[in-house]
Amino acid sequence: MASKSDEIVVEDPTAPASDSPAVASKRTVDVVVSLLLLAFAGLLAFDNWRTGMGWDATGPQAGYFPFYLSVILAGASLWGLAKEFLARKQARETFVTRAQLRRVLQVFVPTLAFCLFTQWLGLYVASFLLIAGFMVFVGRIAVWKSLLTAFLFSLVMFVTFEIAFDVIMPKGPLEALFGH
Repeated sequence: MASKSDEIVVEDPTAPASDSPAVASKRTVDVVVSLLLLAFAGLLAFDNWRTGMGWDATGPQAGYFPFYLSVILAGASLWGLAKEFLARKQARETFVTRAQLRRVLQVFVPTLAFCLFTQWLGLYVASFLLIAGFMVFVGRIAVWKSLLTAFLFSLVMFVTFEIAFDVIMPKGPLEALFGH
């Protein structure tokens, strides 16, 4: 059995500051998520009611099971809201601080851009930009190493998907340059 003195502690110099101001409390996030899920459940219930949520001569209609699943989701959302409003006298815990949110957005925004760019530039160019961007701006790795790594990764992906497995992937405008 290892003692407390045997533990290895690694400090992260880029870790968010512990004194960073709170952006949102856990209660606020719970309420917002419950409200969004309740609205989604209402939309699903309406659509499945419109489609048909009963039984006919052949059995359940197309919206039968999804309708009742949306009712269950609405019930769970209402339970979550009630739980939060009944516990409002408790101390508010921080859900995310400004520094933590900044770090999450450093990953989320480029990943979202990657998804959008894939539609116009193709998978391989978008992957090149995502990998090179992460390595340079988040990883603080030399530009030449980042570009080389991103190029090699994209090349390996191209050879694997397009040549070895003959899988159709979104290619964008560069496909026309290669005659496809």
